[in-house]
Amino acid sequence: MASVCFYFQVHQPFRLRHYTVFDHTPRYFDEFKNASICRKVASKCYLPSNRLLLEVIRRYEGQFKIAYSITGVVLEQFQKYCPEVMSTFDALAETGCVEFLGETYHHSLSFLYSHSEFIEQINQHTELIRKLYGQTPRVFRNTELIYSNALAETIEKTGRFDAIIAEGADHVLGHRNSNFVYRPSNCDRLKLLLKNYSLSDDIAFRFSNHDWPEFPLTADKFAGWVNRVNGNGQCVNLFMDYETFGEHQWEDTGIFDFMEHLPAEVLKHPDNNFMTPGELVDTYDAVDVVDVPHIISWADTERDLSAWLGNAMQSNALHEVYKIEKLIKQTQNEELLADWRRLQTSDHFYYMCTKYFADGDVHKYFNPYESPYDSYINFMNVLGNLRQRCDQSFSKNKKSLSKTS
Repeated sequence: MASVCFYFQVHQPFRLRHYTVFDHTPRYFDEFKNASICRKVASKCYLPSNRLLLEVIRRYEGQFKIAYSITGVVLEQFQKYCPEVMSTFDALAETGCVEFLGETYHHSLSFLYSHSEFIEQINQHTELIRKLYGQTPRVFRNTELIYSNALAETIEKTGRFDAIIAEGADHVLGHRNSNFVYRPSNCDRLKLLLKNYSLSDDIAFRFSNHDWPEFPLTADKFAGWVNRVNGNGQCVNLFMDYETFGEHQWEDTGIFDFMEHLPAEVLKHPDNNFMTPGELVDTYDAVDVVDVPHIISWADTERDLSAWLGNAMQSNALHEVYKIEKLIKQTQNEELLADWRRLQTSDHFYYMCTKYFADGDVHKYFNPYESPYDSYINFMNVLGNLRQRCDQSFSKNKKSLSKTS
């Protein structure tokens, strides 16, 4: 049996506007840029992808299934700038063939810095998914597939989730492969679903690479690779950014045609099917325990945290953000809290990355700043103003309390 599990990450950050030390306005986010990027990616990716997958789901009458992990911050932008995208996700949810996963609302690194904030963001995201799509997430996906034993233990203790998703990194699997359901170390109930990074990256990164020996990638060829799992695995977990379709791999590469024809090719094999992550959990028993004492992610060749914590700027910026958590929450000011949480989004720290060579090329391509240093300075200017507002709000609260006492 080879159960193909497609899961797509859908995310866009609230990008900061150019902000100097001379700015005093609390308007931190670039409304024009966020709206234009959201609409651009919607027209190239979200709308055509949603419409295509909705058509494919209906064509196969429940045999084709997929899953999404959609951040709270991108849903806010859809509601504000692209309501038509919301309607297509509504239609997908109504098919009964789409599962929505849980994650941190703000696509943050909060697990690394604040347990309480991490849990609050999970709860906030869960409530949003329940409200919008009528589903309570059963499977958890941490930001950028950041994962460790400690994360799995934390998620199991919430009692909310049945499984967690992680990168199927070779150095943690050893002689095993990602095509089975596993159990995290020190967990009694939680199951672990691992990304098949080779097959996922064939679609997400290598699809349009003319220098790749397997180019062009056709639906029947890829289905043949899936078929090889039969007898040596339970599932093929294809996890990738949704922007793969139409944005990273443009329409003229044939990526949409590939996705349209893939289900038919996969289903030609009588032992193949499509399942959501939750269905994998219900269907397959864990075959072994995977021990991940050190943090891994799905980023770059190292599969570690260096994309967000690889230099002193990133470390300092993250430390300073979480340093004011207690003060922010003591103000009981919802606007301050919302701004602070938007600053936690991992993209801001990704833009500060100074890595070079192959990974560096990726970082430079997605970086809206001229340099990582510009990103750091801009971010710290915004954070400095937020801290001042926080101090002012806290002082006002203290004065009003002293007057009433």
